Amino acid sequence: MTQIDEARKGNITSSLKKVAEEEGLAPETLLDLVSKGKVVIPHNPNHSPIHPVGIGQKLRTKVNVNIGTSMDFPQEENELKKTEIALKHETDTLMDLSTGGDITKIRRMILEKARIPLGTVPVYQVAIEAIDKQGSIVDMTEDDLFSVIEAQAKEGVDFMTVHSGLTSRAIDRLKNQGRVADIVSRGGAFHLAWMLHNQKENPLYAGFDRLLEIAHKYDITLSLGDALRPGSILDATDRPQLEELLTLGELVKRAWEQNVQVMVEGPGHIPLDQVEMNIKLQKRVCHEAPFYVLGPLVTDIAPGYDHIVSAIGGAIAAAAGADFLCYVTPSEHIGLPSVDDVREGLIASRIAAHAADIVKGVKGASDRDLKISEARKKLDWAEQEKLALDPYKFKGIRKERKSKSAACSMCGNFCAMQIVSEFLNSKDGKADDFCF
Repeated sequence: MTQIDEARKGNITSSLKKVAEEEGLAPETLLDLVSKGKVVIPHNPNHSPIHPVGIGQKLRTKVNVNIGTSMDFPQEENELKKTEIALKHETDTLMDLSTGGDITKIRRMILEKARIPLGTVPVYQVAIEAIDKQGSIVDMTEDDLFSVIEAQAKEGVDFMTVHSGLTSRAIDRLKNQGRVADIVSRGGAFHLAWMLHNQKENPLYAGFDRLLEIAHKYDITLSLGDALRPGSILDATDRPQLEELLTLGELVKRAWEQNVQVMVEGPGHIPLDQVEMNIKLQKRVCHEAPFYVLGPLVTDIAPGYDHIVSAIGGAIAAAAGADFLCYVTPSEHIGLPSVDDVREGLIASRIAAHAADIVKGVKGASDRDLKISEARKKLDWAEQEKLALDPYKFKGIRKERKSKSAACSMCGNFCAMQIVSEFLNSKDGKADDFCF
């Protein structure tokens, strides 16, 4: 039984009840949203115990952290450290995108360590195994793909990115488009190579019903991947991107018909003035299914700072209705992220998500802002540290550059809040023993 199955029968599951409590919603309200597909709760029963997370309308904007090995850096211990730092800094979900080393072992270790929803891109494992066994990605079989999907589902993976919208028709659009960056999706590239080499339709599109059977059996939330997301702002909102989006809208309905949870992934590299429009277009075309965005990145010229670029686009996207932000690290477009890159990327994305939640009017979103502002006025440093989004950095800076005064070392005795407070609170407008 999936969360949609239960919701459509009027049953409040333990996961739904927990999410409702944390989001400050009545369980019946959340039940209705889940039954309509406007909220997903990625929770494979084989991954237990788990802290359930809701993604979608009326809920806090969630943030995902991607981790995973590469062929150049296959060391599993690095990914476990990244898992630890992501959990420490309160990511909502994780995705394991490993393509190097013992992929199955790494995924199982992360599943064991991370008691939050874990996602994967199954075609990565299929492609790597095809290279090892047959010598090429294009030699993988359709059965190979579905076997890995089911194997990962049995292990407890909670959500999976599947590039089901990359059809032969969409590839024809791509050929005629003359894009700057063609395809930047790794999973999309694997599928395109297989499709063109074998002269066959995408098995995740042609065999979508088979995929739905597996997803329903294990209550996997399908994340419909954007293989044709723009990889340059000059490719934004073009014909291939929209062709794929229209297909994803159709697949959303097919998933709901089979009581399978589904969300949709979106662009990509998008100029600032097109971000809001892209979000509203997706929501319209995909029937208000939860929207999971990478970034968006609003410029292409900032390698080393793409976590900032992504946070700018992510804040606008989430304020316009995106439900789920995939973080981007400073090393995006340059190399595999370090542990510190993971921390910086996550914090930047959490800032964007929170800023958007205030605009969206998410229940209680601005409460923490009020409390930290009150603590600043009182120069209550302990309370500020407690309320800071990154209390560890707050504490480190405070310790390293603490002032001799009650204020911070930026202003010292010239602290505006301290000056104003002493004079406003004085009955005669004078402050005793106050020295500028």
